[in-house]
Amino acid sequence: MRLARIRTDDGVATGRYEEGLVTVDGDEFEVGVDADLLAPCEPSAVYCVGRNYAATVDQMDYEIPDQPDWFIKPPASVLDPDASIVYPSWTDELTYAGELAAVIDRECHDISEAEVADVVRGYTILNDLDALDQPGRTARKAFDGSGPLGPWIETDVDPSDMDMTTHVGGELRQEANTDQMLFSPAEVVSFLSERYTFRPGDVVSFGSPANPGLLEPGDDVEIWYEGVGTLANTVVASEK
Repeated sequence: MRLARIRTDDGVATGRYEEGLVTVDGDEFEVGVDADLLAPCEPSAVYCVGRNYAATVDQMDYEIPDQPDWFIKPPASVLDPDASIVYPSWTDELTYAGELAAVIDRECHDISEAEVADVVRGYTILNDLDALDQPGRTARKAFDGSGPLGPWIETDVDPSDMDMTTHVGGELRQEANTDQMLFSPAEVVSFLSERYTFRPGDVVSFGSPANPGLLEPGDDVEIWYEGVGTLANTVVASEK
């Protein structure tokens, strides 16, 4: 089942998405006509894992980590599907990275790998934007709008064996399968839960496959994960 969060004339609601329609308490809303898609959750934090694909580690000349390597994006980083990615005026090196992400369903702490399926609402897609020329991970990755998220949450999918692609301007930039992860989604969620209390709507993202790359104003970015869908955004120039 796909759970979509939408903005309607009556406010924000969450319902079941199917073929362009979102059903909320028996009422149907057509996306793009009666409603606009919003990011599918409102996280208190977005927990992002890096260096989680062997090909990416090799490409970037990183050392292979012996445990998940992570950073945190704040709620202000979340950007709706189809919303414009504003190219920050303070960077000349903005990059994309197409990542699978889990959405937490209930408050939890210190859970085992076997318990992960019980606390995850489902899976969605994150574009982990990175301003490469900034000093330090927080400056590079934790700015406003640095985490396009969506388009919805898929509740019935196996995250361990998914094909994915990223296209920029119609050109294939990333192609991989989640079975290439060094640490599985269950391992990552369990590991981070030892250190943090997750809250409903929190997001855990599992890292980018090889070939994250530069963006320019005017670029259309489409990130597809098998069984989930496509997150699409367009880069626009800053008005500054």
